[in-house]
Amino acid sequence: MARQPKPGGRKRPSFESRLDRRSGLRAARLRLLVVCGAEVTEHAYVQGLKNAARNPAVSVKIVKHPKAPSQVVAHAAKLLASAADEYDEAWCVLDVDEFTDLDEALREAGRHGIGVALSNPCFEVWLLLHFTDHRKHAGSYDQLVPILNRHTPGGYSKTGLVFRHYEDGWREAVRRAKKLAPEGKEREVNPSTGMWKLALAIGGPA
Repeated sequence: MARQPKPGGRKRPSFESRLDRRSGLRAARLRLLVVCGAEVTEHAYVQGLKNAARNPAVSVKIVKHPKAPSQVVAHAAKLLASAADEYDEAWCVLDVDEFTDLDEALREAGRHGIGVALSNPCFEVWLLLHFTDHRKHAGSYDQLVPILNRHTPGGYSKTGLVFRHYEDGWREAVRRAKKLAPEGKEREVNPSTGMWKLALAIGGPA
């Protein structure tokens, strides 16, 4: 992700900056703020990954804000502004879905130096990649759920995500997701997901 300065001086999250920190150039933990644009699933997944990875190089604050994408980004920007120097990076977890304000959300995220883990059409693409190299166009959440049901023990539950079902597959999901779309082009490619960038930030490089 290319660096772009923002008015406040904060840099947009970059994989290079994370590598720098982990290579010893900075001893301090990378402090992440993650704002999830849904009520349950994304929060449960990110919390599960954080707990499973136990990455000593990062600290992660996870916040729910189940609103439209532009409102999620605005909330993240507000938290950043009020937190002074509490976070090194901020991310929003968003879906393309049928939202009409996505362009505005991406524009504002760039302006504030906020990373976006964007899934097209929805977060379930990312979950599915833990089990299979899915590349078929997915028109909606409803089209992905039956496929997830075939792979998820006991069936997929949007409100009852059990992270242990995904724990062994997240690095494979990273490799598969990288092949679906160039970084930052998830808006144009279906299916695709930028969750791999956030997963590596939390779990550590493969």
